[in-house]
Amino acid sequence: MSDASTDMVVDDGSSLVEEVSTTLVEVTPGVAVVLGDVPDGVDLFELDQLPSFDKEQLAEALGTIGNVGTMVGNAAEAISSVQGLYRVNDATLALLKSGGELAAKDGAKIGAILKNGKIAGQARFIPASVTAATMAAAIGPAVAMLALQMQLGEISSLVRTNIALTTKTLKAIRNEQWSDLEALVETVSDALEDVREAGSVPDSTWESIAPNASPLRSQMKLYRNNVMDHVRTLEKHSSDSHREYLEQNAEAIIFDSYALLSSLKAYGEYQGIRAALARKRSDSDPAERQIYDRICRTVPDEIQNIREEMSRLIDELVRQLRIIAELPGRANLPLTKKRKDTKSAQLTCTRLLELLEPLVKEMCSEIALPAVPNVSCVPEGLDLQPYLNILRWYMEADEKLLAVAFPFEADVLSSSKPMRSLLEQRIEASWAVFSPNRFKASMQKLASSAFVAVTDRRVVVADSRTFLRQGELDNRFSLLDVRHVRSRDKQEGTVRPTVSVTTDRTDIHWMFPAAADEAQIDALGELLKDAVRAANEPVAELESLIGKE
Repeated sequence: MSDASTDMVVDDGSSLVEEVSTTLVEVTPGVAVVLGDVPDGVDLFELDQLPSFDKEQLAEALGTIGNVGTMVGNAAEAISSVQGLYRVNDATLALLKSGGELAAKDGAKIGAILKNGKIAGQARFIPASVTAATMAAAIGPAVAMLALQMQLGEISSLVRTNIALTTKTLKAIRNEQWSDLEALVETVSDALEDVREAGSVPDSTWESIAPNASPLRSQMKLYRNNVMDHVRTLEKHSSDSHREYLEQNAEAIIFDSYALLSSLKAYGEYQGIRAALARKRSDSDPAERQIYDRICRTVPDEIQNIREEMSRLIDELVRQLRIIAELPGRANLPLTKKRKDTKSAQLTCTRLLELLEPLVKEMCSEIALPAVPNVSCVPEGLDLQPYLNILRWYMEADEKLLAVAFPFEADVLSSSKPMRSLLEQRIEASWAVFSPNRFKASMQKLASSAFVAVTDRRVVVADSRTFLRQGELDNRFSLLDVRHVRSRDKQEGTVRPTVSVTTDRTDIHWMFPAAADEAQIDALGELLKDAVRAANEPVAELESLIGKE
């Protein structure tokens, strides 16, 4: 299996390696055949995972491509040079699609394969745009099988990694359900091993698993529906009940996710064997070729859709578990209050995250801890790290933190003198609460400080104390919902420095105590204006294009 940290980068052309012994030929988008040497530490998907894949036919087709022939000499050498399949990752594809050019050598492109930040080796890269027409004409159905073969390899590897860690827990939660599924998975897996050893699909092997088509699909539908029910429920839940649902159903979510993954593996392998048999029979029966084509056309998309659904669910569950883990004393407490099954383990947040970690590495985006931004309207000496540790899990992978602030948030600006006096006291108390030695007990009821985070796509607002204790937000809104921002110098008569934000639904006034740095307050206002403007530019451009049409 290709490592998630393996990547190809551009050679700047200043010092091309004279002897590049590895060639990557992208035969279908995202999937490349590796010829020549395999760099140390780079794992490949073997070509013999399914007997229907004709290695010699592929190698001969590769030999017909001019620049491949130049590299390996002839078709015979191409056959011996084929090593396996390599997943061309998103970074490489993004580079090619954006028009980036790799340095040219022998009609191909030269790049470095990186693993864990270090160069594992040099490689020629021939993109699918060059090979697609040639490959399709030369080997036809073999290319169609590549996507399914790659997916089966990835799922099989994922299941092996995770089930070893979770089988005991899964059996304890729902022993009978797991046993039924496990029997089906093992039956198909054993049949696949028989097919690999035989190099074909014997009738006896196919007859042993053919009746399992309906049970397999039934199992997959059951757990897919369970997963989608979790997703839909989470999407409908309010922010207040969102966490409660995840805590009460964490075990069920993990079981349903792993059960879906296992049933998906068995279903994919079953369809792979069925495709191999149909391809073998297609020489004498054109109808079998139609079955083969349909499997290769529909099954990869079906598997991909299910993986995306699982990713959404696992991503949301893991985010919430990690928020809980950041809260004082929560990581090692049981998440559920009642246990109907006495055999169930007392799963904690820490244990659940351990069980999910292998899935997370394969299916979820990595969220980096945001750095303290330059614009920070915060009390002197306040440690921002606990806030950023929690905020991290509310952000998306490529989202950037632009500013943080701890204002007193007011819905309206009071005008009467008594109310203005009380408002002044509450604004000052909002920061005094962060200095216990200066905090008066009589002001405790008045003290209320908001935690505000501005990113390049949204504004997040929470009560500062509730955010640290419970990890919950009060409000979040897109920058596209902001209609107007008023800076400190645009507002006369306010009792303290204020930044006001008008959205589609409400007016928000962020007020700061006398001790706040006015330069930082001004920077916050200007940054918000710039961020709103930047977020709206693509929308305005699209509306302009639509108007011209």
